[in-house]
Amino acid sequence: MGKSFSQLPSFPRQSKKEDTTPIVPETNRTVPENTNEVQDSNGEANSHVPYVEFVGRESITCPTCQGTGRIPRGKENELVALIPYSDQRLQPRRTKLSVAVAVVISLLISGLAIFFLFPRSIKVEHVGIKSAYVTDDKFDYRVILKITNIINVTNYNFYSISITDLNVQIVFFNEVLGTVNIKNTTVFRPLGGGQIFYEVTAVLDDLGMYHYCTMPEIKVHNIVISIQATVTAWYLSHSEQVSFNAYQYVDCGSNTTHLHSPYYPSQGNHLQDLLS
Repeated sequence: MGKSFSQLPSFPRQSKKEDTTPIVPETNRTVPENTNEVQDSNGEANSHVPYVEFVGRESITCPTCQGTGRIPRGKENELVALIPYSDQRLQPRRTKLSVAVAVVISLLISGLAIFFLFPRSIKVEHVGIKSAYVTDDKFDYRVILKITNIINVTNYNFYSISITDLNVQIVFFNEVLGTVNIKNTTVFRPLGGGQIFYEVTAVLDDLGMYHYCTMPEIKVHNIVISIQATVTAWYLSHSEQVSFNAYQYVDCGSNTTHLHSPYYPSQGNHLQDLLS
């Protein structure tokens, strides 16, 4: 076997006194506990010092190295961490339980939202006539009625509603005696109700009805009128219309200042039977 020759230039050997001077002072020199001896090609044993990491202010602890590594400070957003597949952070505990609880809570919240926000119909009904003032026009042979009516509004929703429009017609024998349209916002609280008062003017301009209403021999000049109303309610950014039709007695010969309940006719030609 041939011998290997070094290509490095040879330097003059220093004196033994200089060779015995330590490079690192004894007080600052640390000897590792575990040293490994490896023989080189000439059979001489060399001591290898293990890796020693110098921690300074220019680096921080690596968050994905289980506290055993360092990364340069200021490059936290530039470096990409490789996490082993067996890392516990990739295997969260109780995954099925967490998903089941989240699904149940979502369904519960959705159900409650649908229950409370689902639109419910409102109830509108005619209460009666509060007052009626009669004026007879002897020149034009007509009778003028100023009628004040009352309607009840019931809100079955879990939120407030607003009545924005009220349209009423007074009909007598298929003839419209008077109409009124009220555009006024009335707010009703959730699961509550209230009353709305409105006034409508009805004109009887028939000659026969004029003689009937002004005849002194008749003490009570009752006629049956039909009150047809449409109420517009506004809630949850949309409107809803509720209509009703009520029949009402009214005295066309004298004033009325007390409440008159509505009249509920039977089936058939009730108006003709009543007035015949």
